[in-house]
Amino acid sequence: MASGNTRILTGITTSGTPHLGNYVGAIRPAIAAANAAGVESFYFLADYHALIKVQDPARIQRSTLEIAAAWLACGLDPQQVWFYRQSDIPEISELTWLLTCVAGKGLLNRAHAYKAAVDRNRAEALDDDAGVTAGLFMYPVLMAADILLFNAHRVPVGRDQVQHIEMARDIGQRFNHLYGGPAGKEYFTLPEAVIEESVATLPGLDGRKMSKSYDNTIPLFAPREQLRKLIFSIVTDSRSPGEAKDTEGSALFEIYQAFASADETVAMRRAYAEGIAWADAKQQLFERIDAELAPLRERYEALIGRPADIEAVLRDGARRLRERHATHFLARLRHAVGLRDLGMQEARVGKAEKTGTMPVFKQYREADGKFYFKLSVGERVLLQSVGFESPRDAGQKIAALRGAGFDGADTELSLAGDAAASEVRAALDALDAADAAKAAAKADGA
Repeated sequence: MASGNTRILTGITTSGTPHLGNYVGAIRPAIAAANAAGVESFYFLADYHALIKVQDPARIQRSTLEIAAAWLACGLDPQQVWFYRQSDIPEISELTWLLTCVAGKGLLNRAHAYKAAVDRNRAEALDDDAGVTAGLFMYPVLMAADILLFNAHRVPVGRDQVQHIEMARDIGQRFNHLYGGPAGKEYFTLPEAVIEESVATLPGLDGRKMSKSYDNTIPLFAPREQLRKLIFSIVTDSRSPGEAKDTEGSALFEIYQAFASADETVAMRRAYAEGIAWADAKQQLFERIDAELAPLRERYEALIGRPADIEAVLRDGARRLRERHATHFLARLRHAVGLRDLGMQEARVGKAEKTGTMPVFKQYREADGKFYFKLSVGERVLLQSVGFESPRDAGQKIAALRGAGFDGADTELSLAGDAAASEVRAALDALDAADAAKAAAKADGA
């Protein structure tokens, strides 16, 4: 799996059964965008988040299975994207604690979900924190860890989640400021929220937004006859066959439009104007949806019948992701905050300084006019960059490398000769340790 220039991370809540609204608003567009050029996509099942509002173990397990099967059935390819379960990445939990230690309580007090719970309690003359768990209060920090561990650039969210991305930025920036040291390293990329204005929001059976909380959903993989029965229960007005009908505000028409082609939508709009019978319109809607979902339903039913296979897919995704990104980056963050091998700094820095073999970045310009850099220890070159258009671009790449570490997947960097990725990471650690030692000496002399 090649590393792209832009990392996009999508969290999938595991607290219910997927419905048509999830498919149209999230699953279908996300899968369509998953393999865009220059993009590295991360999709995770947010089962830790689900525990905040669901305390039924069987429901958590079943929902995780159904949602994983749904995304796979709809075409998500775990060999082309990162697909994993949140609870299979222990580095997320550890990073949550590191971020908890820098996150301001005042910032968390302002989280919309927490404030809404407090407001409800006050309206009922209860204690502000009655029924509020620490999980609800700390939700934004866990979400920040989800995003920052993989240095995601963009996070597609609804408008109600934008605040959490802003809080992740605040927490990441605070960590960078506290632990960046004299070199001003930025360990975390500050993410941006992506609000998909064009994503469809489907109405439910009663005309309100399709939502589990309204109990008006159409399950994505309902059996064919159940699907037909549900579609025929969509609320319509009392206009008779032959009487013109409005497409505006028609739940049936909006659902049809989300599945139909442009020509089919025009034809249905004309049928409305000509007074199509509601039963005929519902039959056309059923046939159009079933035509798209039937092959997906078949794949889903095969997958859901093999839960061990889905478990293997998720565990493999987590294993590879930890090897590629999470484990070594968390090790760098542990080093940054001082959770270090007690003998490492003295031995590594002292020996390097005495022998004159401290790692060094060397920048230079080639005959092609581009600017390059390499990481060396003495005469041994460990890492070589591609050419950059300006020395500033090369310098920014060095800063990013020192902040995020080396994962061996960056297409702008390559190992030199027989150098190993572990040697590069050791060299970067040595530079970090040297910076920390210099900062400590400066502080002692101040």
